[in-house]
Amino acid sequence: MLLSIACVMTVACSQKPATSYTIECNLQGIPDGAKIELVPAATHKKETPVAESVVTGGKALLTGATDEPRMFYIQVAGTYGLTKIMVENGKISVTGKATKSGQDGDIIYTYNDIVVKGSKTHDLYLQKIAPKKELNAMQTAYRENNKVVDQAIRAARMNNDKVRMDSLRKTEAYKKLEAEEKAFFETVGRTTRGIIMDNKDTWWGPMLLLEQMSYLTKEQQPWYDEFSQEAKDSYYGQIVKREISPKTLVGKPLPAFTLTGKDNKDTNVAAISAGKKYTLIDFWASWCAPCRMEIPNLKNLYKEYSPKGFEIISISIDKKEADWEKALEEEKFAWPNYLDTKGAADACRVKAIPAMFLLDEKGVLIAEKIRGEALAQKLSELFNTAGR
Repeated sequence: MLLSIACVMTVACSQKPATSYTIECNLQGIPDGAKIELVPAATHKKETPVAESVVTGGKALLTGATDEPRMFYIQVAGTYGLTKIMVENGKISVTGKATKSGQDGDIIYTYNDIVVKGSKTHDLYLQKIAPKKELNAMQTAYRENNKVVDQAIRAARMNNDKVRMDSLRKTEAYKKLEAEEKAFFETVGRTTRGIIMDNKDTWWGPMLLLEQMSYLTKEQQPWYDEFSQEAKDSYYGQIVKREISPKTLVGKPLPAFTLTGKDNKDTNVAAISAGKKYTLIDFWASWCAPCRMEIPNLKNLYKEYSPKGFEIISISIDKKEADWEKALEEEKFAWPNYLDTKGAADACRVKAIPAMFLLDEKGVLIAEKIRGEALAQKLSELFNTAGR
């Protein structure tokens, strides 16, 4: 009897919940020497890796700890492409294939046949998003059924052939494609909402909302309102709340962040704008058409008001430094420019660009989301008032 009790006690002790995780990655196609990163996912912001490991003998081991199940990306450092994993404490293995390709000098990995073992939360995640498989099949079907007209439309757009486009729009084939495409996206909307709202009572609801949508707006407020209090109070629930109901920064000092110049020296907004009456922080990117369209307006305003104490600080969110430098050469800015490498956009809660913030001489934000004619009018009022 004593032996039986001892055995039970030994088993009970060995089944204590794990307080850390180990993730063994075996992804065929990733060479030895490559660095594997584990990056927080479903947060709608740029995150830094929480674990890293160099591939040796085809394998990499990622270690860490989490208070509760969380979604992460596994990716190769310095490349594009990723695979998702729900991480919980314990021993987890990730196997599959990673196919390497390239475009414009970038390295891209496509992950296939991914199998995650040891994470019950990951198994549950796959069950919850299973309805998306039907969407993929539906999309493939309607594209295949309308392949001829779809290819014709793509060709006309590439050639900027408006006459051909107008002709295609009048055909029954085009109307059929349009109707099936509309039905598909309506189904996507219903299915996505179902995936999220079927889990509205736990943290899964807000997590899936963040994971299924690339950004949130006030339109998702009714979704958030349906979440249980437990869901709203969760880690992911708090992220959703902040994103759909962002607090204005107007009237407050701009959040602190560091900028690094081409000389590799760190600086900040206060140092750059010292002695200026007003400073405009301009978040942009080389690939952002509206951003590039706004530049002539900024040049005119800078020419008019810089002698009176106006400064502009442009911060690019380009991922590739070469793209940023090429745009600088093309645009020939007359004001300071920096590449965001240390989270400036996240600090200012930038979700879309162009994003502009106007500061007074004390570094206090006096206007946000202002550009074009509204910016010109605001500067006219400020400098005319100051000149009286």
